[in-house]
Amino acid sequence: MERTIAAISTPPGPGGIAVIRMSGDKAVEIGDKIFRGGKKLADASSHTVHYGFIVNGKNEKIDEVLVTVMRAPKTFTREDVVEISAHGGAMSARSVLDAAIRAGASPAEPGEFTKRAFLNGRIDLSQAEAVIDIINSKNELSRRSALSQLEGGLSKEIKKIRGELVRLAAGMQVIIDYPDEELEDVTERDIYDITSACARSVKKLLDTADSGRLIRDGLRVAIVGKPNVGKSSLLNSLARAERAIVTDVAGTTRDVIEEYTDLGGVPVILTDTAGIRETDDIVEKIGVERSQKSIDECDLAVVMLDGSTLLTDEDMEILRMTAEKQRIIVINKTDLCKPKYAEAIKSKSHGAAVLETSAVTGIGLDELTDEIKKLYHFGSVAAGSGAVITNMRHKKALMAAGEALNRASDAVKSGLPTDMASLDINEAINVLGEITGETVSDSVVDEIFHSFCVGK
Repeated sequence: MERTIAAISTPPGPGGIAVIRMSGDKAVEIGDKIFRGGKKLADASSHTVHYGFIVNGKNEKIDEVLVTVMRAPKTFTREDVVEISAHGGAMSARSVLDAAIRAGASPAEPGEFTKRAFLNGRIDLSQAEAVIDIINSKNELSRRSALSQLEGGLSKEIKKIRGELVRLAAGMQVIIDYPDEELEDVTERDIYDITSACARSVKKLLDTADSGRLIRDGLRVAIVGKPNVGKSSLLNSLARAERAIVTDVAGTTRDVIEEYTDLGGVPVILTDTAGIRETDDIVEKIGVERSQKSIDECDLAVVMLDGSTLLTDEDMEILRMTAEKQRIIVINKTDLCKPKYAEAIKSKSHGAAVLETSAVTGIGLDELTDEIKKLYHFGSVAAGSGAVITNMRHKKALMAAGEALNRASDAVKSGLPTDMASLDINEAINVLGEITGETVSDSVVDEIFHSFCVGK
């Protein structure tokens, strides 16, 4: 018989309450062994809450609690579930869990509650992975994206594509099995059209992967420029905190400073770099080298220029260094800007956006945030328009499916036998099934859930 599992489902440490969760056929029975209240839990209706005390094996009271009884199948795991809301704090929660284990429950493994929800058919594998993404989300955009996946947004798209291919493969198999029969249910044109359309749908999902990675991990933005152009002031303004030292002395910032922030829902890792210039100062020279490394590793370079002066050789070198990067050029100190300075910069921007700001007064900062959203299509993600790929496992599977579908359509176009295309179509069906869990191996499932926290 399957184990009845138990774990503390709330974070460790002091808090208002601690929740101890049990799931399995004997959850209610074990609950009755340790709960003393007005009535037995076995007689309680589903989804009801009961006041009482948890006791140990000597019938000594451990804590005053509320116990919720939820009966299968209308639970997260589709098993009987008992949740005990005890007082927060490590000792109380641990004592209640120990009492449950002594009464017959088994300690839950990492992610075992969610794994049971998957194995019992309540959610598919991509939805299960969304649970941990919600827990780990650091901003509104990543939370919203994970919630959409939990609600089945990605699953719906994958199952639609896979369903088309399954129907196509079934029709093709009839032709392969009975080559001498005049069967016209599936023509070569049908095979080409369907595989091409499915490949386009896969590519549409893959096109969201870059934005999805940034939503999940954060957009790395390097603020670069020569000394004393206002880089540190910009970081402080965007981060809404005094993280970097700001002075009138050129070269104040001598190392890379990183700050995680939320720019209008966009997760951003801001990097304030040392001013880039020729210097004989050993410490400052190391800072400049690290600034150059930050440019290489960033997703977006915000190149700051001093609008109160003419372009210098140092400015031109920084523009050259960032020419191959995605970048936004920011002319700072706009209130002191030289006449026609912005127009001159635009002629050298090679298509990059050129914005005028004042890091001290806040002028232009909203425009900078909007430009970042536009560059990385965060606006469409925030609007909830379609599934977004945030998981590397999903991306790899979609890439494999797309390649297989392209091979299938090319085979048909080249006049190769139908069974050649059939092999690639079945491969696409298989790898798409890995995303939702329909064809995934046990080892992959175990690896995914092992990354969850205990109690989830």
